[in-house]
Amino acid sequence: MSTAILTGPPVAGSPLEADLRTLGFDVRIADDAASVAELLAAVPAQERVAVVDPRFVGHLHALRLALTDPRFPAAAVPGAFTAQPEARAALTRAVGRIPVGAGTAHLTDVLTDTLTDSLDREVTGLHRVELGSLVATVALTPAQRGDAREAVAAVDDEAVRLRTAVKSRDGFFTTYCISPYSRYLARWCARRGLTPNQVTTASLLTALIAAGCAATGTRGGFVAAGFLLLFSFVLDCADGQLARYSLQYSTMGAWLDATFDRAKEYAYYAGLALGAARGGDDVWALALGAMVLQTCRHVVDFSFNEANHDAAANTSPTAALSDKLDSVGWTVWVRRMIVLPIGERWAMIAVLTALTTPRIVFYALLIGCALAACYTTAGRVLRSLTRRARRTDRAAQALADLADSGPLAELIAGRGHGRGRTGSFLAPVMAFLSAAVLLVWVIFEGDPMSWLTVGVAVCSALLAGAAVARPLKGALDWLVPPFFRVGEYVTILVLAARADVPGALPAAFGLVAAVAYHHYDTVYRIRGGTGAPPRWLVRATGGHEGRILVITVLAAALSPSGFTIALTALAGVLALLVLIESIRFWVSSQAPAVHDEGEPA
Repeated sequence: MSTAILTGPPVAGSPLEADLRTLGFDVRIADDAASVAELLAAVPAQERVAVVDPRFVGHLHALRLALTDPRFPAAAVPGAFTAQPEARAALTRAVGRIPVGAGTAHLTDVLTDTLTDSLDREVTGLHRVELGSLVATVALTPAQRGDAREAVAAVDDEAVRLRTAVKSRDGFFTTYCISPYSRYLARWCARRGLTPNQVTTASLLTALIAAGCAATGTRGGFVAAGFLLLFSFVLDCADGQLARYSLQYSTMGAWLDATFDRAKEYAYYAGLALGAARGGDDVWALALGAMVLQTCRHVVDFSFNEANHDAAANTSPTAALSDKLDSVGWTVWVRRMIVLPIGERWAMIAVLTALTTPRIVFYALLIGCALAACYTTAGRVLRSLTRRARRTDRAAQALADLADSGPLAELIAGRGHGRGRTGSFLAPVMAFLSAAVLLVWVIFEGDPMSWLTVGVAVCSALLAGAAVARPLKGALDWLVPPFFRVGEYVTILVLAARADVPGALPAAFGLVAAVAYHHYDTVYRIRGGTGAPPRWLVRATGGHEGRILVITVLAAALSPSGFTIALTALAGVLALLVLIESIRFWVSSQAPAVHDEGEPA
């Protein structure tokens, strides 16, 4: 139970007390600032406290947004604010600064606003709720109260609550084919006490059942898989809408939502590959290629966003053109569809699964994702080259963490420290060469399962170390992590394919899935503000260059069947290691939630 302090006696006929109790607050009455201070001292330090003017008039949802959102240490609307435990000390100091005596009535007449202004100066991140069409005001006279009540009656706050449960920026398919009804599913779940995490888990289970249906290899199984995949996506939309509708944000929920999306999609790829194999068609290479391409697309997104998260002078002619195109309505939807977001992608996969074969599904997926990757990457390269921005130490550290360099690259980078100029193109060029040298060799060499490949892998590691020897603050340094991912993932794919034995590609699929999970986990830790996984984990997994070296040694030292067994074992060990540490972190971490926002009310 949280505590709400009314800064005066309740106004007759006002539903305020009932609204506060509906939101889970124990209501107490204070006569003045001194009484507020006494009540604050009596409330346990680990509890949330709200301070509300008894003359407040507004929508219940306006109060809900200000007083119950867990993402902000302090939040406010006119006439009401809340302080979570981390902001309680600042609130106590603010109350202590309220003067008494003659000439101070203007400070205590609307005490909540005075305290809000004081908190705004002291508390970093005081959130002032964007009300939009919602009403929240302090009515000082009967006439003002009447006008405010009319304004409240003119706006249906439940309709606003439903509308703002939907993200303001989403794909065409999600916006027009899913959200119009998934928001009502979210409300149905909220009224039955279901949590976003439960809906997220239901979405995962539905997708896994869909993958199982696809694995049957029958036309009925494929049709059922398509329908179930679409329903899984409906639930995937509903969990975020439920979080926004009921303000049930959590660190665990953010992690589950992010990681389960990848688990669902990649498990479905595996199901399609198993189903195709039952029909005599081996598409494991295509399934692994689709997973590699999709993961590398995400790495490009993450790296570019982190590199420019807090860049100064963040403008360019390319960005200006993009903003201009956004002013033309239809171009917004075309550009969102070109990048093949999750809604469009899953709809395409579901329809093609039901109507065609797994091979055609993967061909369409590879072509569509490749075009989307070319479009987005080209645009970001142009933006980076045409803008003049100074990257921060935080951005450079984020890129270094995303690079996932292991002990070998660290050693090489340490020996080469000081060479090259920060801000030049040396880092992305070295990263590109690191991947290109290795890939050209394993793809075009007649027998890449040899000790010569190990030597090439060592050369690749040397180039990778040179790429991260200086802080990654150059205009194109955000390309370094994607180049490393391409080099590692595609090397695993090619060596497994060249082994040409049953089970090699499925084993490689499992290994890439385990490594990709580690990389996604790194991203969401950085987004949560807690930094990368601990260095011991990165060193234990070898870093990207260490894993490549181990895999090339295994390929050279073992027979093709032995190599397959080694890949399977390596996938199991890595998956166990990164999953245990990831679960430990997300269960115990106090990192802030990183949910996407809906539009302002």
